[in-house]
Amino acid sequence: MLDLRKLRMLTELDRLGTLSAVAAALHLTAPGISMQIAALERETGLPLTERQGRNVVLTPAGRLLADHGRDIMDQLSVAEMEVAALREGSSGTYRLAAFPSAARTVVARAWREILSGTGTYPSLELVEMEPQDALPALAAGEVDAALTHSYSNAAPDVRPGLYMELLGTEPVVLAARADHDVFSRLPEDRGTGALTPEPVDLRLLATAAWIIPNRRWACCEMVERACGMAGFAPLAAAEATDFSTQLALVSAGVGVALIPSLALAAVPDDVALRPLAQPVSRSLFLARRTSARADAGSRRLAELLARATTAALNDSAPRP
Repeated sequence: MLDLRKLRMLTELDRLGTLSAVAAALHLTAPGISMQIAALERETGLPLTERQGRNVVLTPAGRLLADHGRDIMDQLSVAEMEVAALREGSSGTYRLAAFPSAARTVVARAWREILSGTGTYPSLELVEMEPQDALPALAAGEVDAALTHSYSNAAPDVRPGLYMELLGTEPVVLAARADHDVFSRLPEDRGTGALTPEPVDLRLLATAAWIIPNRRWACCEMVERACGMAGFAPLAAAEATDFSTQLALVSAGVGVALIPSLALAAVPDDVALRPLAQPVSRSLFLARRTSARADAGSRRLAELLARATTAALNDSAPRP
């Protein structure tokens, strides 16, 4: 195998023209350079230099090897720069799993900052996944990080080998048509499309029709537990996992639903939102493999997602 240090000396001789210039550039002595190039000639079994008067010039074999050396040195320089970028966390591509409402809000906001060029961040790839699929994918190495969630009325999914970082917490609110009879039993109804201050006791909705998420998802367990704490099982009129679909069905008068604030991107005008008398919240986590905590790029991505989560939660919080 060729010695890269000697190959560099040959390449520099081709570029600079004299042994003394090479010695000055590499902070060595001219005799030392001459000895190393002679050693390279012995290793290759080819004459790489020849005398022309008082100068040493490259033979055709020497020029060919110097051309290859120049390409190799360029690639090494690129590799060194990329390694430095990886060390600083400004390079590399990270595959991120995220549940839909976080993908639409948190990830979109973070990606916008990456693409704006206002900072140096690693590249991002997105895979939309619910937490119960994302965490096994993360553990198996199919993704590099996962935005997941856990409801306050259900046990969190904790898995060995994964590190869970809390990014923020959002309230879950009741969505119902503004003319739903539950509001006739509450004081100070203040209109539609915004959060009104009077909390709803879910016991008032024991006989109401409910729109619930798919039973495979943790969101369904949240609804069932919230209703269970109020002493009843929800009467499901429709099953819809997408919260935008749930809001549309609420607007159509199909039933009521419990919606986390990040999913309140477009609330129909005839839908009223109420806080819960027995509050339920959803916590957002960034899950990574424990080994990734030492990865600079992963840390920079985590910092970016934490800022994006704070901003997204602030923007999406339902207001009176």
